[in-house]
Amino acid sequence: MFNTEEELKKLPKSPGVYIMHGEKDEVIYVGKAKNLHNRVRSYFRKIVGRGPAIDRMVSQISRFEYIVTDTELEALVLENNLIKEYEPKYNTMLRDDKTYPYIKVTVNEDFPRILFVRRLKKDRSRVFGPYSSSYAVRDTIELLNKIYGLRTCSMKLPEAAGKTRPCLNYHMKQCCGPCTGQVSKEEYRKRVDSALAFLDGRYESVISDLEERMNAASEKLEFEEAARLRDLISNVKSILQRQKITGYNEEDRDVIALARGDSDAVVQIFFIRSGKMIGRDHFYMTHVTDTDDDEVMYGFIRQYYAGTPYIPQEIMLSSRVPDAELIEEWLSGRKGRRVHILVPERGSKEKLLELAKENARLVLTKDSERIRLENARTVGAVRQISDLLGLPQIHRMEAFDISNISGFLNVGSMVVFEDGRPKKSDYRKFRIKTVAGPDDYACMKEVLTRRFEHGLAEKETSGSGFSVFPDILLMDGGRGQVNIATGVLKELGLDIPVAGMVKDDFHRTRGIYWNNEEIPIDTHSEGFKLITRVQDEAHRFAIEYHRSLRSKNQVQSVLDQIPGVGEARRKALMRRYSSLSEIKEASAEDIAKTPGIPASVAEEIRNYLNGKDQFSSGS
Repeated sequence: MFNTEEELKKLPKSPGVYIMHGEKDEVIYVGKAKNLHNRVRSYFRKIVGRGPAIDRMVSQISRFEYIVTDTELEALVLENNLIKEYEPKYNTMLRDDKTYPYIKVTVNEDFPRILFVRRLKKDRSRVFGPYSSSYAVRDTIELLNKIYGLRTCSMKLPEAAGKTRPCLNYHMKQCCGPCTGQVSKEEYRKRVDSALAFLDGRYESVISDLEERMNAASEKLEFEEAARLRDLISNVKSILQRQKITGYNEEDRDVIALARGDSDAVVQIFFIRSGKMIGRDHFYMTHVTDTDDDEVMYGFIRQYYAGTPYIPQEIMLSSRVPDAELIEEWLSGRKGRRVHILVPERGSKEKLLELAKENARLVLTKDSERIRLENARTVGAVRQISDLLGLPQIHRMEAFDISNISGFLNVGSMVVFEDGRPKKSDYRKFRIKTVAGPDDYACMKEVLTRRFEHGLAEKETSGSGFSVFPDILLMDGGRGQVNIATGVLKELGLDIPVAGMVKDDFHRTRGIYWNNEEIPIDTHSEGFKLITRVQDEAHRFAIEYHRSLRSKNQVQSVLDQIPGVGEARRKALMRRYSSLSEIKEASAEDIAKTPGIPASVAEEIRNYLNGKDQFSSGS
């Protein structure tokens, strides 16, 4: 079960995207954060005035997850991709691709240009981005054009060279003038290559030159020029902050990274579709203690892609795998076209793999802590109980409870916990057959006798179900209930320890009755908390069964009074409708759709129930 308080403590103080899930595990909100720890925690504080929409969203959160990124810009782009993928109902401002600017260098032209674009086309141009600030992009393009003397016109060169007069930029010495025909392709390409190197991150000399100019302007008291150069430096640096969440081509790829623990491993997958990261998933690999990373990755690749319906064109791995060519051939055969397996060691792809690996490490660390806490409240709690009672090892616990109202509809419940966890498939309900009136001891005796007689019979036949006996019986009560259970077990020749779960005057668990005395127990211990959970679960299961029988009994008693409704029609109505209020709210036409109910009887049923307001509450 997702523990919000515990998960909030594990949030990293890193940029990233958080994903809120609703009760049906659907994505209801996606957001970005500069600091995940602070941002996500803020949703769960009692803040006045943040708006009804946010309060409503928070009330519907069943769990959250997050993806860490290296920069806030990457979080911004990933947020956009995930919003478009999931369309969460609380994300009202959905962004489109045109929100983000790119820098495009038309290297497919003889005399390339640097352009500001918002939509990408499939051509041979070099593309950089997306970026968060259009102002920074425009300033950077202007700077590069001035530094390297690149053209900004759309003239078709070299065909039109020398046929028109050069523009003002040429005369202002801001363009080398390829339109004049005096600049060769080779010379111009060197300028373009320098601009591409700048956009690729090799920008130290340019930044250094701008800083010198800024300092010189400041010394001359030309503060406006110094401020302009300062802002230009800031814009250039923001442009050179490369992000990895959206690529520059439209390929589909899976990015797979591995993180190791002491005895298990986590494999993290980033799903890149049409060049955009749209989601991720993680998987646990066990029995990896004596296995190296390559073998773990090899085992995962074979198992995962044997079952997944979609295989991308490219698979990026954090470690090499044996028989990589054979795996490529197998995957290519499944896909119907060539599939490539890569292990990048530098560049943006390697950085994307490192980001996936960091997320895998976070999952491993977070879940290791969750597993430790879960073991403490389950297996560790059972161990505390066994030590307290001086028993060897406890694996299976069974608890029983009785429910009735003044002896009406006596029922019993049996709940099962194995290693501190409820095993609901082994829960059982009992309708008391031999006891009339409010006699909990007699009811409990019948329930226990039926449970263990049935179990003994199954041991001789099928060997399943009731044939599995508990290591300890936990009775809802003290001396009286324990004595009843001990007597039943003795009559049947069974040797099973019995303890009582004692409650105080406020019906809260107080302690354990064991060997004819109440044993004190630390109320803050995990063992005590487990006993409380067992007792509450047995009580809840019994009450729910009793409530359902009361509802059916009420429906049955009312329907029997309606003219034209006999046993067959009553059963048909009870099969179709879950409660009396549901029948009451149905139209005569709807009731007539019930098998065996003619229109005249349906009208009679509707008229009768709507004249009986005391039965309108339902189950």
